[in-house]
Amino acid sequence: MANLNEKNEFNPKQEDLKSNKEDGSGQLLTTNQGLKINDNQNSLKAGERGSTLLEDFILREKITHFDHERIPERIVHARGSGAHGYFQVYEPLAKYTKAGFLNNPDLKTPVFVRFSTVAGSRGSTDLARDVRGFSVKFYTEEGNYDLVGNNMPVFFIQDAIKFPDLVHAVKPEPHNEIPQAASAHDTFWDFISLMPESTHMIMWLMSDRAIPRSYRMMEGFGVHTFRLINENGEAFFVKFHWKPLLGVHSVLWDEATKISGKDPDFHRRDLWEAIENGAFPEWELGLQIVPEADEHRFDFDLLDPTKIIPEEEVPVLRVGKMVLNRNPDNFFAETEQVAFHPGHLVPGIDFTNDPLLQGRLFSYTDTQLSRLGSPNFHEIPINRSINTVHNNQRDGHMRQMINTGKSSYEPNTLGGGSPAQAKIAEGGFASYSERIDGRKIRERSKSFMDHFTQAALFYNSQADYEKDHIVDAFSFELGKVEVLDIRKRMVGILTQVDLDLAQRVADNLGIKLPKEPEYPMNLSFPADADPKDYQPTKKKDNIGKSEALSMSRTLKNTIESRQIAILAADGVDLPSLEALKTYLEKVGAVCKIVAPRLGFIKGANSGEMEIDMSLLTGASVLFDAVYVAGGKQSVAALKKEADAIRFVNEAYRHCKAIAIAGDATAFMEETCIKGTGVVSPENTKNLAAQGVFVMPIGDSTVGMEPVDFVQAIAQHRFWNRTDTVKVPV
Repeated sequence: MANLNEKNEFNPKQEDLKSNKEDGSGQLLTTNQGLKINDNQNSLKAGERGSTLLEDFILREKITHFDHERIPERIVHARGSGAHGYFQVYEPLAKYTKAGFLNNPDLKTPVFVRFSTVAGSRGSTDLARDVRGFSVKFYTEEGNYDLVGNNMPVFFIQDAIKFPDLVHAVKPEPHNEIPQAASAHDTFWDFISLMPESTHMIMWLMSDRAIPRSYRMMEGFGVHTFRLINENGEAFFVKFHWKPLLGVHSVLWDEATKISGKDPDFHRRDLWEAIENGAFPEWELGLQIVPEADEHRFDFDLLDPTKIIPEEEVPVLRVGKMVLNRNPDNFFAETEQVAFHPGHLVPGIDFTNDPLLQGRLFSYTDTQLSRLGSPNFHEIPINRSINTVHNNQRDGHMRQMINTGKSSYEPNTLGGGSPAQAKIAEGGFASYSERIDGRKIRERSKSFMDHFTQAALFYNSQADYEKDHIVDAFSFELGKVEVLDIRKRMVGILTQVDLDLAQRVADNLGIKLPKEPEYPMNLSFPADADPKDYQPTKKKDNIGKSEALSMSRTLKNTIESRQIAILAADGVDLPSLEALKTYLEKVGAVCKIVAPRLGFIKGANSGEMEIDMSLLTGASVLFDAVYVAGGKQSVAALKKEADAIRFVNEAYRHCKAIAIAGDATAFMEETCIKGTGVVSPENTKNLAAQGVFVMPIGDSTVGMEPVDFVQAIAQHRFWNRTDTVKVPV
């Protein structure tokens, strides 16, 4: 039958494509060769906690097809930003590892770091609610070492065979390519509500960690458990952390959505400008080290990538510092072409049998072959080792190295035996010798089945305002889900984390709180498995808190590189403005004059100052704090500007520090701040408690040191006023 479009016109292209269409509903799962698949949940391993086997043709086919689905941008982490810098260890770590760059405090190891979002395309916004990639390439004297991580320490899934499913679910839905760079849609929550192992990660994703203030103010994690190996062959389990010296800070969701409209490159621009201005981002490398003998002393499995090691159980040892001090010269040549791989190791660092990590070891090389078009991607300058490469891997598309001599094999005599294998004493890499004794099976270790205890630990550890934000995030995301059964299933999952959380989300969604989870577990375990073997275990009783999991306890001792907006117009009290601006810049802040128009503003008596941004292009969401300058004429002009009033209202709504010149109170009476009490110098105590400061009037402001305002900016936000005043924005 002919295919008609909306105008009842014959569409030959639709008819032509008809033979290629396929509906898989109601069908059994198969490989691309038509082989029916019995278990699509677990990769083939040597024992239930053993290494993933290369012979797993189902895993290889699935991952290979997934890795080649997009060209040329990355399938995930497509949108990113990068910078050069160096890493320097504080003290030798010979007790734990023989890695050279971790044992020489005099050595500055070059690094290239790439930050990214995960789900969106290259053209998406920086402020999506999303995981952030945090990958570091160390150009060590022993070869390149890549620490490929995220800004969250856990992951959605436990086995790499589920990674294509996860990404397919979170990407835009295939029938209409909607929504972009967002998880608030049916396919993602359908998948998550059927995968209880994702519960811990989804708590992180719905927290403020998913909308960081900047790349410079977020943590990084290696996610997996790795091994450190010393010269004596002793091994230690290790979790890698990056701790930002500016603290860990976020933005509000309302703020994030507005930044996406005003400046979708907000994080890229922030990183670039900070480095250009000499405010070099810094992180300390932290290690959680566990002796091999203690592998099984925890109430969770160290090999489970959906689990953390609470810092109260194993403190983070800060061992060195990373500084980013140079922007790329060419975005494409460096940031876009950099190729990371968790399998790029150096002696002294090795893998564990984490089933997610094992799958990634195959996936990354395969992805680079597709994305960069050649097995010689390691010869692209940004990927090139600082050591000269010697091997017999030759030719191929875009080969750059010119190899001389007639031998391209080993062993050989024609080339004098070169290149020869390196002895371990000469720095040769040797994989850790681990005993493997197990059946070849597709199974999940029972030690991986507690999906809720650490999710509850995370939620319990949050400050009240952080819990409120998590409730709002779940309510927003699930409110975008059209299928009611998916919403119900997900709220059922939340009952296993915290009943109050589940009830608040259910109330916001207008649904009844289920008595128990309503996820159909038969969809997330192997076809022939006993469902009882795949039921998640109940969360443990008496779950406490971990202070390290709440951003409320982060560093709040600096305003370095913080962006301060100074609202002003013609007739401004220029001496006071200049005095405040000079002081704030002296302690590291970046001040920008925001006025009704561009050009120059004139002082009340004399002088002028260049304007950085107009109210048309500027917005409070682009700044960390606001100062309203004094001067009768300037204040009168700002009172007439609706955008100026909106600017301050938004800053107040988003809980930012605000300072007011003493004679600018007339302007502030036009804003929502009047609802907090009379705006006057006499009421400064009440205002200061809410992060609003009234400055002295007149000549006394010259040379002033507004310490209280500076300390308020360092606090990042005054979350206690989130709902105190109804702000008309």
